[in-house]
Amino acid sequence: MSVPTKTELARPFLPAKDFDLSKRFYEALGFEILLDAEVAIFGVGASSFILQRYYQKEWAENFMMQLMVDNLDDWWTHIQTLDLPTKFNVPSPKPPKTQPWGLRIAYVVDPSGVLWHVAERRPGTKHD
Repeated sequence: MSVPTKTELARPFLPAKDFDLSKRFYEALGFEILLDAEVAIFGVGASSFILQRYYQKEWAENFMMQLMVDNLDDWWTHIQTLDLPTKFNVPSPKPPKTQPWGLRIAYVVDPSGVLWHVAERRPGTKHD
């Protein structure tokens, strides 16, 4: 039996301690809200995720997402203009730095404690 292809889309469910605050956070970051109902679906580029009205501290603070971008410097400039710690009571974002595994990454934490790795694609690297 062959697996159907070209119709798949994997979307993680992200926790929200404060659903409305998290929605405002992701909109400020530049994610497009595709659905705003009992859950909120956010999209950026070809990716999307589902923000849910569910929160468990241990899970949220151990949940990570990766956003691959072509130009991390542009994203970092954008992130810095948002003043996320003041507006959303989150830790200060960590500036871009090349990690031992080769990716250059900036780190952002959302209002529920989810850690985002904003990582720059490496030219010629297929898996990035």
